[in-house]
Amino acid sequence: MPIIDLSHDLRAGMVTAPGLPAPEVDEHLSYEDSASVYAEGTEFLISRASMVTSTGTYLDAPRHRYRDGEDVAEVALERCVELPLLVLDAPAEGEIGGELLPDDVTGCAVLFRTGWSAHWGTPRYGSPEHPHLHVETARLLASRGAALVGIDAVNVDGTEDGERPIHSTLLRAGILIVENLTGLEALPARGATFTAAPLPFRTLPSFPVRAYARLQ
Repeated sequence: MPIIDLSHDLRAGMVTAPGLPAPEVDEHLSYEDSASVYAEGTEFLISRASMVTSTGTYLDAPRHRYRDGEDVAEVALERCVELPLLVLDAPAEGEIGGELLPDDVTGCAVLFRTGWSAHWGTPRYGSPEHPHLHVETARLLASRGAALVGIDAVNVDGTEDGERPIHSTLLRAGILIVENLTGLEALPARGATFTAAPLPFRTLPSFPVRAYARLQ
């Protein structure tokens, strides 16, 4: 069963979204310095990374929006691993309406395929023109039982102002969010599963994931 990687690579200096700092990477212990710690001929590299938790392809837990919400460690694996996948083709710019949704998405990872990931690494990627969900779409996802919502763009919300009604609606309903997906063009509309599990890091609201689909 083929596995399709849906994550952007993480690297020092990369930009995820306007205003967010880039990851920094350095060495805690170099190969050369490890010679004084280990036996002759045995060497190791231990690196250190510093980044905001909303970096690359990442998952938002309810704590991202709500003080009383679950952090990424409290999200059960059953809610983000091997979920039935539904991929919906969506407009490449502007709002994504609820007419795309089927009547029942219970337990599904619903991914919106816009093609916007083609702009990753360019100034256009984080521009206000990026595709995002309409608030009614978020309400329908919540009422119809989605487990997780993902998009191959910088944000499920519009970013022209400070309001975030999509995050507010989905996370209050316990629906996980994965942003900055890529490679969705390789997926069928149905017949696959989706996984995007963050590290179980206590108190954190979001964390990068290795998102992938397993074709069946």
